Amino acid sequence: MAVTIKTQREIDLMRESCRLLAKVHDELAQAIEPGISTLYIDQLGEKIIRGYGCIPNFLHYNGYPASICVSVNDEVVHGIPSKDRILVEGDIVSLDCGLIYKGYHSDAARTHGVGTISPEAQKLIDETRNSFFEGIKYAKEGNHLHDISNAIDDYISQFGYGIVRDLVGHGIGTSLHEAPEIPNFRQKRRGLKLRAGMTLAIEPMINMGSGDVDWLDDDWTVVSSDGTLSAHYENTVLITDGEPEILTIL
Repeated sequence: MAVTIKTQREIDLMRESCRLLAKVHDELAQAIEPGISTLYIDQLGEKIIRGYGCIPNFLHYNGYPASICVSVNDEVVHGIPSKDRILVEGDIVSLDCGLIYKGYHSDAARTHGVGTISPEAQKLIDETRNSFFEGIKYAKEGNHLHDISNAIDDYISQFGYGIVRDLVGHGIGTSLHEAPEIPNFRQKRRGLKLRAGMTLAIEPMINMGSGDVDWLDDDWTVVSSDGTLSAHYENTVLITDGEPEILTIL
């Protein structure tokens, strides 16, 4: 699949799709507290998305049964919401979701602490987020895709965390997943040359222990193999002829 270069009209539609998704994330963040179920988060997220006149793009995607991926503690991504999974003080929870606005997709993820969390958990969340911003320093026309990957790896490696290698970022546009794949770990090849008009979902997934993961029997939920905490931070980014534009931050 070829990497798509968006026209100005498409970029404008992507901007609005992503702006609305950023608002969804901000509203969901305010709802996170001990005692709520992961199903409540999913139901609230779908209600907000549809309230903006948009479609939740995760719902039924390849059979996924919910609108919001809600992943708790050692769950890396794709946790399936449940009325029986109740958040408790000290948990960390990753919310990954997207929406479709006039045919254009957006995608973003955030990890939140539930109530008061340990300093170690907060550091994992913070450094995962920081690694994204280190990576996009290189998300400029004329640089290469794997400059982003290498920068994320170089930043995270100093903390002894594990980078998930089985899952990667991706292009995005009229489809949720487009070319290219975007690893979060060091590559030997430089990758394709970045061009203005590319829209990329860049998403470090970082474990406190090793980067090894397993899939649960539901065939969706990905967990750290060693049971350690995992954090996820993602934004949809536009490559320009100057600095990158983060579309999913208000």
